[in-house]
Amino acid sequence: MKTPPLRCELDHLVVGAQTLDEGARYIADLLGVFPVKGGVHPHMGTHNVLLSLGGSVYLEVIAINPDGDPPEHPRWFSLDNPTVRQALEQGPRLLTWVARTPDISGLNRLEPYASCDVREMSRGDLRWLFAFAVDGECPGDGLLPHVIEWRGKAHPTDTLPDSQCHFKGLKANLDLGHRSGATIAAMGLNPLFTAPGPEDDAVGLHAVIKTPRGEIVL
Repeated sequence: MKTPPLRCELDHLVVGAQTLDEGARYIADLLGVFPVKGGVHPHMGTHNVLLSLGGSVYLEVIAINPDGDPPEHPRWFSLDNPTVRQALEQGPRLLTWVARTPDISGLNRLEPYASCDVREMSRGDLRWLFAFAVDGECPGDGLLPHVIEWRGKAHPTDTLPDSQCHFKGLKANLDLGHRSGATIAAMGLNPLFTAPGPEDDAVGLHAVIKTPRGEIVL
């Protein structure tokens, strides 16, 4: 029997940085506007800043909080991965993306997420459920999204100022015949993607953002 699609849509992009200040400056230099303060995640040992990308889509810059206590489990978004930490020493970068769904309980129907641990999370007035990989790694090396279900009506974009930056799309070598491509299609997210052109770096995931400076590839 064919796996029924899981209703998903893009929620946000995740940029990792060695420090939050470095990540904020990187985005300001690249897009022309500084992210605004987000908050801390006490149970993950991280903190973030945020930038609206239009509508209910936003960009999150996240870093390990030097003042936070180390969590008892791996941090999210591969932030404890030695290879990722080494890469972030060279500068901030797009690590992954997050899709939201109204029914995260159905996520285990998709094989790459079958072993995920769905936990309740909160920050200030925000409440959500988040599907964690057991090892804290990004699904599909960042090509597959992390998955979130927001609880209640509050969402980070409710209070974010207009940045004049807008999400336009994702670029990746997405083969719908392979597992990651088939999973993205089953989640209804493949319309977000275009194939990289000959002028693009074809390795990994890239996001296209429309800014007052023109289109920027992250």
